[in-house]
This record gives sequence, structure tokens and C-alpha cells, in this order.
Amino acid sequence: MLQSAGSGFAVAAHGASRAGLLVLLLVTATACSPSIYGWTVRTSATPQAASFSPWALAREPVAIFEAHAPGGLRGNELGLSFYLADILKAVTPEFKVVSPQDTATRINTRGLAAEYVRMRTDYEQTNLLEASALKKLGAAVEARYAFQPRLVSFTQTMTERWKFADFRIVQTRSSILRLSLQLWDTHTGEPVWASIAEAIVSSEVILQDPVFLEDAARVALGSVLADFLRGRTGTTYTPLNKAVDSLIRRPPSPEEEQEKK
Repeated sequence: MLQSAGSGFAVAAHGASRAGLLVLLLVTATACSPSIYGWTVRTSATPQAASFSPWALAREPVAIFEAHAPGGLRGNELGLSFYLADILKAVTPEFKVVSPQDTATRINTRGLAAEYVRMRTDYEQTNLLEASALKKLGAAVEARYAFQPRLVSFTQTMTERWKFADFRIVQTRSSILRLSLQLWDTHTGEPVWASIAEAIVSSEVILQDPVFLEDAARVALGSVLADFLRGRTGTTYTPLNKAVDSLIRRPPSPEEEQEKK
């Protein structure tokens, strides 16, 4: 009887040891590699006018206005204009882009801050950039066109995928983001083009890494710009599109961190 109990204890201890080893291996494996995102972006855009080509932006400067967001999301939109500028620089270096910093500087130093605030306030209610104000601002920033990004919604969720005893091993963390992007002609007040995108980005993680808004915004904006450059009115993008997938800023691997030292 004692031998049987001892044998049972040994089996239980061995099982616990194997489970503990599995947990250790999983944690170690995840710690040694960045989280891998799964993502899908669906876009819907207006047709481009026959007289307009995206490559007009290689001849005529385009400004980037600060992004808008509804009241409950205000503050989350900060950064969208910078992500857009960064993506444009990477995928269309030929475009004459007036950066968000330069756009803000030129508006402010040329005495049009109040006009800009009024136009943005009206835009929040109407989704229109008033023509006379837009013309003044376009002249101030020296840009024929202007991009206007807008954050529509953003949510983050967490789902537990696997637990061992009371130890949380794997979670699915995901973010759902909706945004829109418009291109306006500052000379005429015409909305040249507009698109809206919904991005679902998820990651299976062991550590506490969230799915960052920046990464969701980057794939959404990258997908929208891919449609813009190709004249598409709607597409579904996934990581199979390597060009868009490369826009996500994944954390560096331990090897990359070591090379920096």
C-alpha cells in the first residue's frame, strides 16, 4: 500500500514537473520572439474623378491636418496624422507632403489659428471643411491639397485562451479600429476622395503586450492608401499583403536588441 501510494505520488510529481516544464518552455519561447499579429482590414472608398490622379501629389503639395475624433475618443486620435506622414514618406517618397508639424507651424505663425479652430469645430458637426476657410489655410500652408484623417471608433478586448490550474498561459488580445481619410482641394473646396477602413488586429500572447492603437492605425491607413494609389473603391487586406504588413512596428527581437548594444 505504501509502495502504491509512493508510486502514485511519483507519477503525480512527474506530471506536475512536465506541466511546469511546458509552461517554462512556452514563456521562454514567447519571450524570445515578438508577438505575431493576425489582422484584417476592409476598406470602402469613393471613386476618384477622371481628371484626378494620385500622382498629382508629386507635383502639387499636400498638407496633413490634425486628426479628428468624437468626444468619447478625444485624445486617441493624437498621432494619426504623424503615422499618415510616416507611411506616405515610406511608400510614396515622390509626394510633396507638408508634415503635420509644418502645417501647424505655418497656420499658427501666419495668424490663422482661430480660423483653423473654427473650421475644425464646424467639421466635427458637418463632415465638411468650409471652402473659404480651407482656401485661406491652403494658401498659408502652401499646399493645393489637404489630407483630413478622422478616428471613428477604437476598442480593445482580451480573451483567455488557455489556463493551467490558476496560471494564465495564453490570451487573445485584439483591437478594432475604424477611421476615415479624406483628400480635399484647398483651391476649390472640393472633397476629391474619401475612404473609410475597419481594422481588426489580434495577437496570441503570453506576456502582457497589448495590441497597440498605432499598429491598428498603421495597417488601416496603409490599406486606405493602397486603394488610393490603385484607384480601388473597396478591398479586404490581410498579412498576405506584405507591403501593408510591414507598416506594423513590431517589437525588436533579443538578437536585434543585442546588436544595438
